[in-house]
Amino acid sequence: MAPSTADTDQGAVDARVEELLAQLSLEEKAGQLTQLFYFGSLADPEVGAGIGVGDDQPGDVEQALGRGGAGSLLFVTDPAQTNRLQRLAAEGSRLGIPLLFGFDVIHGLRTILPVPIALAASWDPPTIERSQAVAAREARAVGIHWTFAPMVDIARDPRWGRIVEGAGEDPFLGAAVAAAQVRGFQGGAIGAPERVIAGPKHFAGYGAAAGGRDYDEVSLSDHDFWNIYLPPFRAALEAGAGNVMTAYMDLNGVPATGNHWLLADVLRGELGFDGFLVSDANAVRSLLTHGFATDLTDAAARALGTGLDLEMAVTDPAYAHLPEAVAAGLVDEAALDVCVRRVLATKIRLGLFEDPYVDEARAAEVLADPAHRDVARLAAERSAVLLRNEGGLLPLDPAALGTVAVLGPLADSRRDTIGPWVFDQDNDETVTILAGLRDRLGDGVQVDFLPGVRPGQRTFPSMFDMWGDNAPVDPVDFDDEAELQEAVDLAAAAEVAVVVVGEWQNMIGEAASRSSLELPGRQLELLQAVVATGTPTVAVVMNGRPLDLRWAAEHVPAILDVWYPGTQGGAAVANLLVGDAVPGGKLPFTWPRTVGQVPLFYAHTVSHEPQNQGRRYWDEESTPLFPFGHGLSYSSFTYAGLALDATSVGVDGTVSVSVEVTNTGDLDADEVVQLYLHQQHGRASRPVRELKGFERVAVGAGQTRTVTFPVTPDHRRYWNAAERDWVLDASTFDVWVGGSSAADLTATFEVTA
Repeated sequence: MAPSTADTDQGAVDARVEELLAQLSLEEKAGQLTQLFYFGSLADPEVGAGIGVGDDQPGDVEQALGRGGAGSLLFVTDPAQTNRLQRLAAEGSRLGIPLLFGFDVIHGLRTILPVPIALAASWDPPTIERSQAVAAREARAVGIHWTFAPMVDIARDPRWGRIVEGAGEDPFLGAAVAAAQVRGFQGGAIGAPERVIAGPKHFAGYGAAAGGRDYDEVSLSDHDFWNIYLPPFRAALEAGAGNVMTAYMDLNGVPATGNHWLLADVLRGELGFDGFLVSDANAVRSLLTHGFATDLTDAAARALGTGLDLEMAVTDPAYAHLPEAVAAGLVDEAALDVCVRRVLATKIRLGLFEDPYVDEARAAEVLADPAHRDVARLAAERSAVLLRNEGGLLPLDPAALGTVAVLGPLADSRRDTIGPWVFDQDNDETVTILAGLRDRLGDGVQVDFLPGVRPGQRTFPSMFDMWGDNAPVDPVDFDDEAELQEAVDLAAAAEVAVVVVGEWQNMIGEAASRSSLELPGRQLELLQAVVATGTPTVAVVMNGRPLDLRWAAEHVPAILDVWYPGTQGGAAVANLLVGDAVPGGKLPFTWPRTVGQVPLFYAHTVSHEPQNQGRRYWDEESTPLFPFGHGLSYSSFTYAGLALDATSVGVDGTVSVSVEVTNTGDLDADEVVQLYLHQQHGRASRPVRELKGFERVAVGAGQTRTVTFPVTPDHRRYWNAAERDWVLDASTFDVWVGGSSAADLTATFEVTA
């Protein structure tokens, strides 16, 4: 690998860019701004060799590279293929400008980490950063330069399938997670060794799709846009992200990919982003679908007019029509040059002109690095959330166990264990929950398994079912009633039953919204029948969104949410169940009782008659099943000694808040200490509580840790929709510190004018 060019002198970069730019034709400039899909195989490059160079030349990606008609490719992960395609551009095109390879490295490439919502549940930025650094190292080793991640969209409607890719409902937690992922992917700067460019997405507001329906329109108030949906993007950019991806949908009636205010005024202006901006797949072409553009030439002109640098094109790229747009006076060539400069500068900073190729032998070594699996296992352990543990059923004592019944079709599903949004994984390497338990408990404990019920099925096929291992297949000769009864009998004869329930991985993700939060299929029936046997039962939940667990929360003694835990998921879950690891994760979203409560989030305003907040529905409580920030431990913690270093400060002042956290249990354990703030009065109604500080701390059994948080003007500043500006109010502020958003240890301070 060439030396990093991260510290390349800006003047030298600019000079080289201008030298190249002066030699490019209009068509070659348009090519540098075009990214094409490539699905060809090394054995037969003509088979599926790309999608969509033009309607008259379908699949002619390789010819496009030779004439400088594409500056970037995606969906290439074979290092030999990467090198072959790179040679077509770097050695076969007129100016030899190398390709930029992008890919969806969302939570791992070969080593699959817990899904992003799980990483957020760790509330542990160092773990998140370390995890994405592993993903980046593997990606860079095979020739990927840039990932379409992290997804930093706030999601307050769990029906939306892409909640699994983000950090949940809260902008403060979301900002911290976004920054950690960018640092992990990208390192200190673009061009850092063994790192890739981070591309936070989708700008902006995509997570607020109407009804939780993927791709549907978004209507956001000024308050929500600036205070809730923008902070994670700001944090990602402050962490140095070199790329941003646009969103598919209409934002307040204007398509995000053609929205000049959004991309030019807010992203480039307010947030100061100077990296390169890419569309989501076919989003420029979709400006026609929106009824926004008249044809592809118009779509290209409108997108470029917002400062969109690179078009990701699945089919006939609109940016191929940019020369026509310039000739027709729809686009100023100077504006085109601005975008080309950003793409060329990125390639220079990555060192691609000096060394565009991949060391194929080293790639295999990196992908096989066992240290990566250790990182994945630890991340899965730290992401798990213990929702319930009545009577201290967990952790299980292996020495006291003779037989364990492991039930549910997810318990031994490699593909579901790693979750959605993976494409280059090794399924055979995945450790399932069943395999992890058998390995950890050894020959001294009999671990029996039955699925009990069929795998769940999507009602409609997914756009991602083109990858053949994504759709679960019903077992052949599966007798529903007999299999269910056999599983119940197995549980009745065991000393403990571990029932793995949740959603199949293809039921969540892009184009995978759900109208219900119920457990798919007959899983609830299985769980109820097992509990009825009287055998102590543990429910292990595999998911990426909150599910309807009302019955389980009343009747199942122990519930452990392990999300989609990744390649080493089964090993991590086994360690958690027997106490080799102690759960310390916390929920990154409010867990509703039913889908009818959605959207339900903790940071709501006081509103009218606050005493009736929990009785907004006549047929159901309005309170959540589990609050935001909730998570139990095998140990226990108390909070005391809440102290403020000042009870009154000016509007520019900072208050330091400290608290003593004591581990009152018998096990060393982690606690996520959380600080919440409420402004009692001011120029707007402020949320009842807002997360403004957190720290995951390790506390030894019987020990006390003092944790201190600053409450700064930045923590108190908010966007005022009436004044259309950021404001700081003189007011009385309430502070709570504890282990969830339901914390009751409180104090107040004054901010004076």
